[in-house]
Amino acid sequence: MSLYDDAVLVLKGYEDQTELRQAYLDHLADHPDGLWKACHAGHITASALVIDPEGGRVLLTLHKKLRKWLQMGGHCEPGDATLSDAALREATEESGVPGLTLLPGGPVRLDRHPIPPPCHCHFDVQYAVEAPPDAAHAISDESLDVRWFGYDEVPDVADESVVRLLEATRARLAV
Repeated sequence: MSLYDDAVLVLKGYEDQTELRQAYLDHLADHPDGLWKACHAGHITASALVIDPEGGRVLLTLHKKLRKWLQMGGHCEPGDATLSDAALREATEESGVPGLTLLPGGPVRLDRHPIPPPCHCHFDVQYAVEAPPDAAHAISDESLDVRWFGYDEVPDVADESVVRLLEATRARLAV
């Protein structure tokens, strides 16, 4: 199965945000290259919120270009077999934390957002991953900083998309 086929199956199986989900599926139907950065009409990205449920905290990255605290994530690469693989790879690369595990149940949320020049759109498929106990993190080349924040601190540092992702993740975890 190709990454494209996996993306379509994942999106068809995602039961929330029905209008937005359909926009993602329409984008892929209209753009067979819609998973790749080269698609200037916009492209699917994969991200993951790194969580420590025991400590009640999340690991965010201060994005170098956007200068915002965000979840880990980015563009799909040819070596990614699935969207969840892409999200897990991005989370591991950007956090420096080995041994991350995906929360079961597939994507937690979808978030479509514009990207500054060159103007295009990211159709982000958002997952959550759990960090192992006492996980040590590192700053990647794409980050200015990486830091743990308590659940209650996130609204003070991150934008609404990250807050919504945290809320959806906590609902999935029932915490």
